[in-house]
Amino acid sequence: MSVSALLVIALVLTGLFTRSAWSDIRNHSAPQITSATGLYFTLNDMDAQLANQLMFGTDKDLADDRSTAAHIYNQRRSQAGVYLRDLSVAAQGDPVAEASVAQAIADFGSYEEGASHALILSKQHAFAAGRTDADTLAAYRSTTDLMRTRLLPEADQLVTANNIAFNTTYATTTDSLSSARIGVLAAGLLLVAVLVVLHLFFTFRFRRIVNPALAAAVLIAVGVSITASAQISAQQDHLHVARRDAYDSVVALTRARAVAYDANADESRYLLDQPNAAEHQQHFFDKTQQLMRLPGATIHTYDAKAAAAMAGYRANQEDLRFTGFFGDEFRNITFRGEREQAEAVVARYQVYEVDDRKIRAIAASGDVTGAIAFCVSYKPGESNWAFGEFDTALQKLIKINTSAYEQASSQGAGSALSAPVGLAGAAVVIVALAVVGLRRPLAEFPTKG
Repeated sequence: MSVSALLVIALVLTGLFTRSAWSDIRNHSAPQITSATGLYFTLNDMDAQLANQLMFGTDKDLADDRSTAAHIYNQRRSQAGVYLRDLSVAAQGDPVAEASVAQAIADFGSYEEGASHALILSKQHAFAAGRTDADTLAAYRSTTDLMRTRLLPEADQLVTANNIAFNTTYATTTDSLSSARIGVLAAGLLLVAVLVVLHLFFTFRFRRIVNPALAAAVLIAVGVSITASAQISAQQDHLHVARRDAYDSVVALTRARAVAYDANADESRYLLDQPNAAEHQQHFFDKTQQLMRLPGATIHTYDAKAAAAMAGYRANQEDLRFTGFFGDEFRNITFRGEREQAEAVVARYQVYEVDDRKIRAIAASGDVTGAIAFCVSYKPGESNWAFGEFDTALQKLIKINTSAYEQASSQGAGSALSAPVGLAGAAVVIVALAVVGLRRPLAEFPTKG
């Protein structure tokens, strides 16, 4: 029957389209965002570790810290190279993307050259922690300016562009599935109508109340139509969970992590480049506001405003007084344990912010070495310990959302083609039942007057 063939074709084509969409999302769209956010993060931490190495100077008490910073710097540099390579491969065939990645690669090379020059100068000029010589400081300023004005905006643009591409894929797939559901339902209902008409015709023509085979075919056709519609809706649900509920948060939180590392680097820049301390303090606060924007706050009033905002939220979860990346996450809480973990992230972030004020107070008292020691210390109650606690909590929150994305996308991809093919098989059974149901009436038809 041609109507059954139409339903089979609609089901199979829908399955093939959905499988292709999931393949693009899982193997292209999401990994590209991961590479772009990974690049943004590693670049931020590279510059932080460069600042740390220079900030420590040749102070023997900080030799281990300098060695650790150098090790992490080299790790991040290798990771950045891998991310740039992955983005370059993914950009092939897209002239705009190719040009963006090529520019980032060129600027990355310039940054590495500048960083190496600054480190060589620092070894040539012995200086105490926080007392960097003018030549080294000038080389560092030039290098970190390249990072801030060129590389980081380029990396952020790659995140934005790939996120837009993922959103486009999501919207196109969702709209196409809505159209496919209408098409499958139309084909299914048409098949049901044809079978019902045939059943009624032969019932009246041959005075039989029920044709078992045709009746079974009608019931199966109704079931296939309803199930196919539900299956397509389920695919849209999987897409929504994967993209909106989970990956929107993944993007916001991974960007937040990169910005947090850049803010942490601003503390080192503040102690390293004291003539420009006010500028680095403002950069730190700007990033603080990117993470958790509190209208009207200053660096001196921020802690009290953050505490009041969280107290208000705990009293009433509809009372969200902050925006920024944390605000994006708190407005998109979906999964079990996510709210509690989000609150833990902010609580640890508040501790880190309070420690930042201590760093600045110690430095303002004239004890720059003491400020550096507190800044880089992993002892409980000191700054890097607080940052590590915040970062650990943030990664757990990211994991909640990445796990939800992986589960939804895996479920969607797993049933994308198998379910429609199974339903198409049921449509073939309908044809077989219709043939059986029609065989006897058609054999008798010529003998009836």
